[in-house]
Amino acid sequence: MILTVTLNAALDITYRVPALTPHASHRVTEVIERPGGKGLNVARVLAALGHDVTVAGFAGGDTGRTLHDRLAEAPHLTDALTPVGGATRRTLAVVDAATGDTTQLNEPGPLVSPGEWAAFLDSYEELVHREGMSAVALCGSLPPGVPVGAYALLIRAARAAGVPVLLDTSGEPLRRGVAARPDVVKPNADELAELTGSHEPSQATRDARRRGAHAVVASLGADGLLAVTPDGGWQAAPPARVHGNPTGAGDSAVAGLLSALAEGLPWPDRLARAVALSAATVAAPVAGEFDRPTYDDTLPHVTVTGQDSAA
Repeated sequence: MILTVTLNAALDITYRVPALTPHASHRVTEVIERPGGKGLNVARVLAALGHDVTVAGFAGGDTGRTLHDRLAEAPHLTDALTPVGGATRRTLAVVDAATGDTTQLNEPGPLVSPGEWAAFLDSYEELVHREGMSAVALCGSLPPGVPVGAYALLIRAARAAGVPVLLDTSGEPLRRGVAARPDVVKPNADELAELTGSHEPSQATRDARRRGAHAVVASLGADGLLAVTPDGGWQAAPPARVHGNPTGAGDSAVAGLLSALAEGLPWPDRLARAVALSAATVAAPVAGEFDRPTYDDTLPHVTVTGQDSAA
């Protein structure tokens, strides 16, 4: 069992229009609605890979009820979202069919009360101590009312339970979370630069590890992943640049890392799976899903090379 935490869950709504023109009225040709937020995206990919996943976080209001309904329909997923009085946020993506570009509008999320936060913590403690829990992913932004050090607290709880924990967030929550010594952090290049002050990926990745993370896996976009771990350093790259929509590619990379961690695979195999899933997500016709044939074709051809990881 893998646990994914999405403190700022969302109901993702995608509109497809023939062409997006400012100050104009548009006819929507397709509407897609599904559970969203980074941790729920990770859970969906893990479930598609055949892993049993429990999802935790918050849900409330009409959008929260829709979220529960959608999760109930999904195989391999267990809904452990904590109820809140406010409404779960919506994210609206408008896809321009003519160009393939996507315009994203993200609501801030509900205000979480101290009592609701305490209820979540009780649930989380129970989940990380559950028999068979093999890994935890802490993903995404924090909703209003949740303390900025929330991820650091959750990391310490998972480590106390003996469960490996991966952190994927940004800004101050990332800075405080890294200091709590997660097993893996997965920033992108911009998040890594903000954390360390360095725009050189190799240096920034080493700096992030010195701040407390046991392993750092940095997303380099189309160039793949750069990892510095206790077992060594590697760079993993897809065999060719994949064209499509990169939305959700980073979440799929997290799912690849987590699934391979849960299966006990060595780091090069973890990185290869993460890169192949990321590429397959870019190639998928629906943003945030992954294209299975692309994944199967890409995985054997991912290049993983050793890097000098000396601090």
